[in-house]
Amino acid sequence: MEERILFTGGRVLLDGALREREVLVRGGRIAAIGEGLDRTGCRVVDLGGNLLSPGFIDVHTHGGAGVDVNAAGRPELEKLSAFFASQGVTGFLASILTDTEEATCRAIDNVCAFMDRPAPGARCLGIHLEGPFLCLKYKGAMPPELLREGDAELFRRYQTRAGGRVRYMTVAPEVKGVPEMISALKGSCVLAMGHTDADYETAVDAIDRGVAACTHTFNVMSLFHQHRPAVMGAVLERDVYCEAICDGRHLHPGTVRMLLACKGWDRVVAITDSMQAAGLPDGEYMLGINPVTVTDGDAKITGTDIRAGSTLTLAQAVKK
Repeated sequence: MEERILFTGGRVLLDGALREREVLVRGGRIAAIGEGLDRTGCRVVDLGGNLLSPGFIDVHTHGGAGVDVNAAGRPELEKLSAFFASQGVTGFLASILTDTEEATCRAIDNVCAFMDRPAPGARCLGIHLEGPFLCLKYKGAMPPELLREGDAELFRRYQTRAGGRVRYMTVAPEVKGVPEMISALKGSCVLAMGHTDADYETAVDAIDRGVAACTHTFNVMSLFHQHRPAVMGAVLERDVYCEAICDGRHLHPGTVRMLLACKGWDRVVAITDSMQAAGLPDGEYMLGINPVTVTDGDAKITGTDIRAGSTLTLAQAVKK
C-alpha cells in the first residue's frame, strides 16, 4: 500500500507567493496542495510554520563533508550524497575540476559507477566538467599547466567513457579552438562559459553557437564596462542561464538582486561551487590538486588570496 504523508502547519510557494497550505504526498509524489485535505490513513507531519519546498538541485559542486569529487571513490560519494540530502539537496552534478586526462577519466569512472548503483541520499544526476578549456588570466583555482586549447575529440573521449553522462561543461570562448568546439559539440551536453576574458562580441558569438549558461556569474571573468560590456553584457542581454554563488562573499547581496531583476527567477541558478570543507570547520583541505586553507569559512588556495570554491550549502544559499 502506498504511504500517505500529510504535511500541515507550513508554508509553500504557490502562484508566486508563500501561502499556508497542506501538502499530501502519496507514494513519494505530491498528490494535492490545499486546505483541509483528507487525513484518512495519513502520517501527519506538523511543520511548525516552516517552509516546505521541493528538493534542491546543485549543478555545480566539487564536494563537501570532507569529500573531493576529483579524488572520490564509492565510499566518499556515498558520504557526499548523504551530506547533500541533509542540506535539502535531492540531486546534484558532480563537478570535476581541471585535472590530468588520467585523473579526469578516473573521476568519471568513479562517478558513473556510483550512478549505476546509487546509495540512499541525494542522486547524482551526471557530471559537470569545469575545464580544461579555460583561460589563463581567469584561471581561479584551475591548475595553469593543465589548461588546454579547444579539443572536441578530448571531450568526446570523456563523454564516451561516461556513457553520455557528462551533462554540463564550462569553457572559455576566447581560447583558441573553443568557438569551433562549441559548434561541434552543440547538443552533446549543456555548455556554459566561465573562467573567461572574452569580449562582448566573442561571448555573443559563443551564445549563438550554442552556449546556454554562465558559470558562477560575475566571478573569475571579464566584468562589465560601459564601453566594453564583455561577458557580463552578453549574458545579461541574452537568454542564457546564470549561475550565482550566494554566500555573501562571492557576490554582494545587491549584485544578486540586480542579477535576478535582469534575468528573472527562472534564469538564475543558485549553486554552491562547494569544495570538501563544506559542512566542516576551518582548516586545511584539498580542491583537486590544490591545497586549500579555510579561514572563517572562506576557502582560498593556500598561501594566496585566490578563492577556491566555497564552503556553502544550497540550503544556506537559498536563505541568502
